[in-house]
Amino acid sequence: MRSPTATAEFAAIAAPRAVDEIESQIRDMVAQGRLKPGDRLPSERDLAAKLNVSRNTLREALRTLERAGILEMRKGVHGGAYILHGSSDAIIDGFSNLYHLGAISPQQLTEARIWLSEIVVRIACERATEEDLRALDENIRAGRRAIAEDRFDVRQKLHREFHLILARITRNPIIESTMAGVMEVMGLFIERIGPSENAFTEPARDRLMKHLRNRDADSAVKEMTSYLKRLQTRYLNQWAEREPPRR
Repeated sequence: MRSPTATAEFAAIAAPRAVDEIESQIRDMVAQGRLKPGDRLPSERDLAAKLNVSRNTLREALRTLERAGILEMRKGVHGGAYILHGSSDAIIDGFSNLYHLGAISPQQLTEARIWLSEIVVRIACERATEEDLRALDENIRAGRRAIAEDRFDVRQKLHREFHLILARITRNPIIESTMAGVMEVMGLFIERIGPSENAFTEPARDRLMKHLRNRDADSAVKEMTSYLKRLQTRYLNQWAEREPPRR
């Protein structure tokens, strides 16, 4: 059992870049393993004294690290600032913010999904276990039930989860986090353009699963790319119909 409070040595901070230096010091300690997931930082009063900064300055730095997904601020008897286990939340939030700010266009979003999926599918052909394939099969069955029940909201969520399952098969947290961010923005985009009918998703899923089971990476990538490009055309057409051109 790890000690509930971190014992890493903190160095006094000099103004005027105190907030940045606090963040950098804590990030470095995490990267070097001197602070580990589950560790609790010293109390606010003690840490401010060690760093030679005001408590307001410390709070600002801790809030920034919390938004970045590095710290969790807890309340109560066992409250305080805790180092988090790895999470893709910060990446997902970053992608979402870029989309809301208009920095990601529908064309860029849909083509990024195509490129990323090509990598994911190729690796999935190599690394997928029987358990992984069963998870994909169950997702497809659930998607068909949603179609039969005319549940567009459930269907589109399950279709996005299919891509997240594929990304998890890579066993690479960078690929998983990136796909999670892309699919989060895809969900926002689809909500904006509204529901649409297509009869090609389920047959494409069936063909893809056949290629995955055969470990035929070239055919699997070709199937996924063809499917996503067809979907891209559909989405961009819907976008053009719903969004008037900017002057």
